[in-house]
Amino acid sequence: MPDPNFLQTLWFLLIGVLWVGYFILEGFDFGVGMLLRALSRDDTDKRMIIHTIGPVWDGNEVWLLTAGGATFAAFPGWYASLFSGFYLALFLILAALIIRGVSFEFWGKEDSPRWRATWEWTAVIGSFLAALLWGVGWANIVHGVPMNAQHNVTGTLFSLLHPYALLGGLVTLTLFLAHGAIFLALRTSGEMVDRARNVAVRAGGVAAALMAGFLLWTAIDQDTGGVKISALLIGVLAVVLAAAAPVLVSRGRDGLAFGLSAGAIAMLFACLFVELFPAALPSTTSHAFSLSLAGASSSHYTQTVMTVVAVIFVPIVLAYQGWTYWVFRHRLGRDDFEGPLTPIAVLSSYSGKNGHSTDGHRGESQGTREQPPGLPASDPPAAG
Repeated sequence: MPDPNFLQTLWFLLIGVLWVGYFILEGFDFGVGMLLRALSRDDTDKRMIIHTIGPVWDGNEVWLLTAGGATFAAFPGWYASLFSGFYLALFLILAALIIRGVSFEFWGKEDSPRWRATWEWTAVIGSFLAALLWGVGWANIVHGVPMNAQHNVTGTLFSLLHPYALLGGLVTLTLFLAHGAIFLALRTSGEMVDRARNVAVRAGGVAAALMAGFLLWTAIDQDTGGVKISALLIGVLAVVLAAAAPVLVSRGRDGLAFGLSAGAIAMLFACLFVELFPAALPSTTSHAFSLSLAGASSSHYTQTVMTVVAVIFVPIVLAYQGWTYWVFRHRLGRDDFEGPLTPIAVLSSYSGKNGHSTDGHRGESQGTREQPPGLPASDPPAAG
């Protein structure tokens, strides 16, 4: 298999960074979505849970769009081969992401129990499927798929559901569940914190055990002539971080635990990308049919232009998203959502906590409240 040149290696690395960023940020979104009904006791709890990710969940998905666009531009052969065999799987993931996003927007449009229960379950199911299927998909990419000499995947959707891939799905499912629970412990107050910590401790322990088995299987599964020591070391670090996170949660160190959980996700996918390199998509039909990064690459000129554009615009995007998280950094409590509040009132409460409020009611505006972009739909004023 030919070795990739500098720009091809650089863009493989950058695409890996984009996927890592996506899974860290969307990982806690998926976890929060899965816990929407499990941790809530009433509509106030549910409203609070939704608002912890309301300002950021759709912005987090930009990382997925950028990763897909970068793959298409830098490695069009890789992109084409993936869609030739993963079309139905990617469609299922897209459907899960759609119903999850719609549920956040529609939940507060009506106050009937049936309406809200419907959209709560769509959020739970959509988050569950996305968290599971992303692990299944990436396990197949690293393991390899049936592929012919033209680099067309010849397998079906069911051929992707083998034990190794399903184990990969369980790893991301439990890891994202724990990540979301830690995020809720970090962003809420009161009884919700204790409930979230309990889930984080249990799910985190399971995730660490499953990850250890999955990465060990990954190390001995590769058809590369031996174990990659660099990938093995990264995998060990991933397991250590995943195991340490629930320990810190049990001691009330939510911020540090969240950092370790994010690190575990980063190291997991870094290990998978190291195992994959220098291939883009291995073939289980014949090693000669495997698609290399060099063979899947676009032209040198295309990747040069992409590099210049990335250097200019990526820092701007990172700065904006960092500012968004800074604005919505405060913990949410039940008192922020009791009464006829809208998202702008919650935003005003942040200003009150920062000392900029001009009244004595958590900074609520006395005039007409409008819905700002990026937040989930609020309840009708009469719903409370």
